[in-house]
Amino acid sequence: MVQWKKEVSLLTALMVLLAAVILPAQAKAVSTSSSLIVLYLDNKQAFVNSEQMELESPATIIKDKTFVPAKFLGDSFGFPVVWDDAARTITMQPPGYKIVLSSDLKKAYINGEEVPFDTVAAIKNGKLLVKLTWVADYMGAKYTYYGDSRKVEIVHVPNPGGIYDPGKNNSNPVAKFTTHKEKYRLGETIKYIDLSYDPDAEGLPKFEWTGKKDAFFKAGTYPVSLKVSDRNGNVSKVFTKNIVVEDVPYLSEAEYPVYHQSIGSFYKLDWSTLTSYFYNLPQLTKDVTNVTGRKLLVSDSPETFTEPGILYQDTVGGKSRLYVDHINGTDKKMTFAILATNTTDKPITVKTTNKGEVWPSVYANLIGSEASVDFLLGNTYNEKMTIPPKDTLVYRQLPDFYPGYGVNLFYDLETDGDVQFSFVATEELSAETLSQSKHLAFNGHVRGTFDVSEIKWDIDGTSFTKPSRLIIGDGKTDPFVDGYDVMRKENVKNGGNYGVVYKIHADKPRKMAIMLLARGGVFKGPIKINGEIQSIPYSGVITAFDGMQILHRTTGNEKSLDIEFTPPAGSAFPVDLIFYPLEDLD
Repeated sequence: MVQWKKEVSLLTALMVLLAAVILPAQAKAVSTSSSLIVLYLDNKQAFVNSEQMELESPATIIKDKTFVPAKFLGDSFGFPVVWDDAARTITMQPPGYKIVLSSDLKKAYINGEEVPFDTVAAIKNGKLLVKLTWVADYMGAKYTYYGDSRKVEIVHVPNPGGIYDPGKNNSNPVAKFTTHKEKYRLGETIKYIDLSYDPDAEGLPKFEWTGKKDAFFKAGTYPVSLKVSDRNGNVSKVFTKNIVVEDVPYLSEAEYPVYHQSIGSFYKLDWSTLTSYFYNLPQLTKDVTNVTGRKLLVSDSPETFTEPGILYQDTVGGKSRLYVDHINGTDKKMTFAILATNTTDKPITVKTTNKGEVWPSVYANLIGSEASVDFLLGNTYNEKMTIPPKDTLVYRQLPDFYPGYGVNLFYDLETDGDVQFSFVATEELSAETLSQSKHLAFNGHVRGTFDVSEIKWDIDGTSFTKPSRLIIGDGKTDPFVDGYDVMRKENVKNGGNYGVVYKIHADKPRKMAIMLLARGGVFKGPIKINGEIQSIPYSGVITAFDGMQILHRTTGNEKSLDIEFTPPAGSAFPVDLIFYPLEDLD
């Protein structure tokens, strides 16, 4: 918006300056006092102070930039704009500058130095226009653009005597501000209202504050100072205002970030407070439903394979989910593939309805986050593959699986018959791969087939009054789901519940902040709250030492709160979701 306003101001200035525009005979230049110019985009009507006039060519937008006629601006702001018919150039002379524009040669010169024509001027309908932001810099004009009405307001205050030489006869800017209240409570946000200005209308690119804070948490009087500089480096005197903070509680220093910090930022506390208080918050009561009906096949052991072979293999029918997390621990480039085998006497169709894919990458500990984002987006797929009777097809193949690279995959499938899925690492994929590959040994990570692929938690988000939490992935309050490893013929648990989607629901949630605490160690992954994906964190990874990331705030007016989450590969658990009640503050 700031850039847009600037473009429009300059445009207005250029319109006053550059256009081959003819003012009405009665209009006079306003060079001895401040001028208010009002222009409307693509409208020939304009105002100089209170006088209405019609322009020969209006201000307009060209390639997202505002352009104006020069002659009108020059006449209004009191500097020459002359057309040389012989040379076919326009010369503008705002104080301290000589600007020459050639429409035929498409060249522009400022004090004799050439600048690219297209960056400062344009020709439209045979009229030479100049870019407003460019001209305004030389005029010392202030401007504002109002998008609703497509109106530009330009204020120009000429220098005394009409002479402007940068660095000479140039006024210092004035620093000044106020606050919206005379006194503040402990932890109350202070609204600073800037009143600074530059008598020469050059703009104020530099603000230097001392002692400025969003809020103060101890009673007392706090001096806050401001110093500003204009574009020529002239510096104002220091302006100081005392902020008075009364000994009246409003928000504590610990509460303030929960109410006011931006979504995605970190709420940092000292380690002792974090471990003694937030690690021991009460848990929200939840009604748990383990959703069955979609078999979950997890292939994560050996997580780092050191030889080719079959990583996991099982037969499922109907709805299923395939989850893969592996690292190439060999010294060779490998191919990873998921093979689908039809052992029946009739064709079977496999339909993919959702997926989260990350191709092999050296960032083996971070790809789990990317695959989880892709999967939680819930894009609609309708990919179909029909497997002939007694045949094996390649469901997915990932070549160029280099040493040290990792891969993480999710697939939701629907089949109209039983299909054997084999997760295979091989040097070269061929028709004999399955028959010639051995089953690789289990090495302690998760592997198996699980009845539960979704867990629903219905929570009371309405009546709780103290900060509370939900723990994900501790194996106790959030038990790991049971399964069976058909290759080892053993009952197993899905430690970490990888591949499982958590769906957390609350009706009519109260006003609150929702935060995540990575209590188990390094974490990187997404969470989906009321349909929006939030990255945790935006970049890199987090631990509990980073504090809690603020994920979302409810207003108290939503019909429901819905959270979706799946444990990302490469992250440590448990993690805590913190629900922090917010009060309506006056």
